[in-house]
Amino acid sequence: MGIQQIIFLLVVVVTFRIAYKAYSVIYRNIHLGKDRAIEGGEGARWKNVFLIAFGQKKMFKRWIPAVLHLFIYVAFLFTQIELIEIIVDGLFGTHRFFLPFFGGLYTLIINFIEILTILALVGTLAFLARRNLLKVPRLVMSEMNGWPKLDGNLILIGELILIAGIMTMNGADVMLQKLDPVHFHDSGYLAVSSTLAPLFLEGWGQEALQILERFGWWLHLAAVIGFILYLPLSKHLHIFLAFFNVYYTPVKSRGEMDNMPDIMGEVQSMMGITPEGEAPEMTDDLPDFGANDVTNLSWKNLLGAFSCTECGRCTSVCPANLTGKKLSPRKVMMDIRDRATEIGKKLDSGQTKYISADHAGETLLTADNFDDGKSLFDYISKEEINACTTCNACVEACPIMINPLEPILELRRYEILTNSSGPADWMPMFNAVENSGSVWTIPDARDAWAKVDED
Repeated sequence: MGIQQIIFLLVVVVTFRIAYKAYSVIYRNIHLGKDRAIEGGEGARWKNVFLIAFGQKKMFKRWIPAVLHLFIYVAFLFTQIELIEIIVDGLFGTHRFFLPFFGGLYTLIINFIEILTILALVGTLAFLARRNLLKVPRLVMSEMNGWPKLDGNLILIGELILIAGIMTMNGADVMLQKLDPVHFHDSGYLAVSSTLAPLFLEGWGQEALQILERFGWWLHLAAVIGFILYLPLSKHLHIFLAFFNVYYTPVKSRGEMDNMPDIMGEVQSMMGITPEGEAPEMTDDLPDFGANDVTNLSWKNLLGAFSCTECGRCTSVCPANLTGKKLSPRKVMMDIRDRATEIGKKLDSGQTKYISADHAGETLLTADNFDDGKSLFDYISKEEINACTTCNACVEACPIMINPLEPILELRRYEILTNSSGPADWMPMFNAVENSGSVWTIPDARDAWAKVDED
């Protein structure tokens, strides 16, 4: 085994060891949420995966970013073929392992990858310009300041490094095929490399070209390793999680809201329409309604938060945001992800100061006994959640079927039903509904109009 194979093997083992730990933390953080049944048949959910996750169907509601994203997305998918070959070559010390097996088809595949790589370069440069020069409004809102902006730029710079690695490797290899055809097998005419390499590398010696080819090979590999290790820290985790989020999204009308059984039973009883044999069970304990932290949301809500691409399409169509109110559905999902990450880090610390008073005496910190005195309301203000009109515009706009409305409703339910709080303008309506079954504060019974005067 050569020195390069040994280095390659060590790099791969260390990378996957670190990555496994990082992605396990993400998995744990998502499952801080409550359990939730998955609605809809597998067939319908797989259809969504192929049309929306793989097919990018909802992206094309906005053609310009959709086409640019498609360039990068398709290039990402097909360059995995070349990545697989790099891994095989790295393990066995071969060079272009697939070439003898595929012949002319190999040339066609590499040509296709190179053309896609150039298109990806166009898309990457365009996205950098949209973020930093054109300053597209939804990409420069307040919640995008700091790390979110830097994160978006870092991943695009990483894409440029990846492209540079591919083209450097292929370009030097094309020139080496002419100088040493015994060791560098003819891969056929490559539309990009065979055209550009002679313009820049003509006259280079074989040793210099070999160094350049290996540099491109390792640069490509380093960029891939960088992506693998960086994604758990980035919004670009959606590259993996978007497929799961789409698959697990309930197959039902996006305008349908989940009812709360306890409240539903109370309302039915109050209005005299409780189905026979289904009277609500009376208990002394008052249940908590809604959610005040990520541990009260469902794991599907947290999966959506970690899948968020931060594209801002949800916020750009939100009528509350468009009329100057504080609500930004994107920020809500980012805050949920940040809070889950914060709890995860504190759980990993194992510090007993985070054990709740109800579990005093316990020495092992777990998600069940965790309490740091904070909640989602430290991230998301009541002004934000009360500005929501529940119009579902954000749900419809999301290209990977995230539902920001669900956690907004859960937070609002907690504020109103558990804390008996809410906007001053709303409270008379709630009291009237509770006391008389009508939203209007009038003394007459709700059904008084329908009664016949017996006098």
